[in-house]
Amino acid sequence: MTTAKPRTATWTVHALFSGLLVGAALLAFAGQAKAFGFKDVAAQAQKLAEQPHQPHPSTLPDELKALSYDQSRDIRFKPERALWRQDKLPFELMFFHLGRLQNEPVLINEITPDGKARHIAFNRDDFDYGKNKLSPQTWGDVGYAGFRVHYPVNTANYKDEVIVFLGASYFRAIGAQQHYGLSARGLAIDTVGGQKEEFPRFSEFWIEKPKANAKSLVVYALMESPRATGAYRFEVKPGADTVTDVQSQLYLRGPVATLGLVPLTSMFFSGENQPRPGDIRPEVHDSDGLMVATGDGEWLWRPLGNPKRTLATSFAMTSLRGFGLMQRDRNFASYEDAEARYDRRPSAWITPQGHWGPGRVELVQLNTPDETNDNIVAYWVPEKLPAPGQPLNLNYQMRWQSEQQQRPPTAWVTQTRVGRGLNELAANEQQYFIDFAGPALDKLPANAVLKASVSSDANGEIVERNVYRNGGSRTWRLTLRIKQIKESQPVELRAFLQHGNDTVSETWTNVIPPQ
Repeated sequence: MTTAKPRTATWTVHALFSGLLVGAALLAFAGQAKAFGFKDVAAQAQKLAEQPHQPHPSTLPDELKALSYDQSRDIRFKPERALWRQDKLPFELMFFHLGRLQNEPVLINEITPDGKARHIAFNRDDFDYGKNKLSPQTWGDVGYAGFRVHYPVNTANYKDEVIVFLGASYFRAIGAQQHYGLSARGLAIDTVGGQKEEFPRFSEFWIEKPKANAKSLVVYALMESPRATGAYRFEVKPGADTVTDVQSQLYLRGPVATLGLVPLTSMFFSGENQPRPGDIRPEVHDSDGLMVATGDGEWLWRPLGNPKRTLATSFAMTSLRGFGLMQRDRNFASYEDAEARYDRRPSAWITPQGHWGPGRVELVQLNTPDETNDNIVAYWVPEKLPAPGQPLNLNYQMRWQSEQQQRPPTAWVTQTRVGRGLNELAANEQQYFIDFAGPALDKLPANAVLKASVSSDANGEIVERNVYRNGGSRTWRLTLRIKQIKESQPVELRAFLQHGNDTVSETWTNVIPPQ
């Protein structure tokens, strides 16, 4: 990835978190002088960036540190205590309790209608502790681990969970009839290319109290890490697609090898291109591909995988129109998992607001032994980094999509299968079966002839290619047979369909990893 009663801040919490925020005193003044807004958070981020990072000492009570995974799960927020429930507002907030896994507190504030920030203090009465024998009356204001937002997105009489902020700078959202899947982050630092990955965290949130007829909710967040700070404004608009408009301002404290902007994190365990013998579920994944739209008008599709070793690839371009980790396959029969419902996991599509300049979309794929680990990361890396202390402004829109998701205007890949047909393959050969569908193909005459434009780097030899109508699925199928010349080196492949001189599909791209 609250209370129905008014809460008041205490001196204890401000003393407890005095090292957490440099601008705590500034906040009270800002609330008196003018309405709280994005500039207030950005000012705090800039001030923090001018100082060395101060790790926050752990204040978690020992009995919470000692909780097992199951014991932590036995602590539940009481829905009837949701913030704004007594006010009968369209949005409600519920909070996450600290525990063994989520052990770093965040400060949470409400922006009242008069524009002032009001700290939301921890209240033990908001939680059901189940079978746990704990003494929360001795803890004081320990803070919260995060929060979730509820809104009636499916039916008018029930408020569904629509977005969660929990852990580091992670958040994830869903639209109507969706199940939680992939996550987003505020920032990724040195996922690859550096000595050690750094996970910035949201340390404080401010949430605007919505009006009685509100259709969106505004959340501000302050982000901190040893090498970066940042200010964020999220406007969450739940619906069939839940839309999140993001305004951000980032500051670097020092050198960064790989600055991953708008990072998306997902899971791919197995799929049609990498089936798992013995598993009754044909596919297990939250996302099945990376889609990229370049500023030059090209649409790229990279099927995801579960590699034996970490595989990092990227797509460089002069400008970006959008990118996302997508779950294109919405057919239940492709997954056969009645509990996980991978067919209802959302796709996340990112659209830049304004010109981001040159850079690259980077995809990192890790090995995972099961579906409980996120092993896919995609993000934008700018060609030029700001100097330490100088702002990097980045605005974008995120759409959490289901059936009606972003697609290329021509045609797109519906599946990629890897294996053999009737004929045997050599030890250093791979065969691909790639199906395309879309409006550009639907309007072709019955006697249309397509050709495949296929290219490989120097380590690949295209042994065979064929394109034909696949009447069984009303698609066009491209079959490729590729020889890996040096098995110790990867092969980069590209392919798209043409009708005459017209390109009628997105570009399928794939990497054969070193053997």
